[in-house]
Amino acid sequence: MWRSVASNALTLLIVLLAGVGIAVALAQNSYRAEGPSTEAVCLSVPRGATMTSVSDDLAEKGLIKIPALMRVGADYEEKADRLKAGNFLIPPGASMQQIVDLVTRSGQSTCGSEINLRIGVATTTIRVRELDPASSEYQITADFTLGDPTPDAYDDLLSRGFARTRVTMAEGVTSWQVADSLNKAGFLVGAPVEVAPEGSLAPGSYDVAMASDRAELQQRMREEQEAILAAAWAGRAEGLPLESAEEALILASIIEKETGVAEERPWVSSVFINRLNKGMRLQTDPTVIYGITGGEGVLGRGLFRSELARPTPYNTYTIDGLPPTPIANPGLEAIEAAVNPAETDFLFFVADGTGGHVFARTLDEHNINVRRWRQIEQQRSQ
Repeated sequence: MWRSVASNALTLLIVLLAGVGIAVALAQNSYRAEGPSTEAVCLSVPRGATMTSVSDDLAEKGLIKIPALMRVGADYEEKADRLKAGNFLIPPGASMQQIVDLVTRSGQSTCGSEINLRIGVATTTIRVRELDPASSEYQITADFTLGDPTPDAYDDLLSRGFARTRVTMAEGVTSWQVADSLNKAGFLVGAPVEVAPEGSLAPGSYDVAMASDRAELQQRMREEQEAILAAAWAGRAEGLPLESAEEALILASIIEKETGVAEERPWVSSVFINRLNKGMRLQTDPTVIYGITGGEGVLGRGLFRSELARPTPYNTYTIDGLPPTPIANPGLEAIEAAVNPAETDFLFFVADGTGGHVFARTLDEHNINVRRWRQIEQQRSQ
């Protein structure tokens, strides 16, 4: 009899264990299975949210069917306490497992609102955009100059504490402009940064999380520029009249300020390289301007003849060779042009009226080009 009872109990236990195993397998399959959503949805996870509140919100939006199962899965994967605040783009058919991964991975918003601090040569602006998940297109909701009164759309995002944030630095801005902009940006935190050495920051677009440390961001810019310069210097042409990577950076900054036309940069570089090889002064206006402003903002007017003749450490009309430091932060193309110039015999260039320049081999040719440019200027002023 006891053998029969024990046998039945064992059978029941096996059945129960098998049932539990089947239930666990079904739960795992459901957790990993394609979700019910048919279109992309932007999910907002506020600060202080829990996996319970997020899963309930997902169920109300029709993105999942069993919120309790999502919570169990997140607990099992040890992600329940890693929830990040932000806006997260949930793709169509996302499984509960995929959603948990999205909202616990990095905290960098992938949809919703975007704040972009745009550091430009003439001005710094902040642009706020909103992403439509269905069309994946951004709509501008605010665009203002840094330092002006802030619009409600921007203030609301700062108070909510999360948005996709980025800093975009244009080629040719100065280190003072970068430091001033980072210190005024309300979505960055930490002590004010000091002005980095001129030329040491890499232009580009930097994704940052809300409330990132401004000093850490500036250091990222420095490390990026160091890597770019090292690679360019290692691949430099032979026989350049440049003694170090720092001198290449100085030349690159001048090239950057002289032209915004990408195809021209190697030609502009060749002019300066040819002049250095011949012992000719560079005679480039941007260096004179830097000697006046120190990189703190823009001059906002043309140069006077007296300024061209006034000696400063940066005035390449009065000094030989390169100025002592870069005059701006050059981008990758300007740096590469500095170390790999075009092979030309050009010694002069002047604006051509179309945004580019016309180049000359002799002073006589150059003077003819200058007269043409003066005529264009005169016609435009009438």
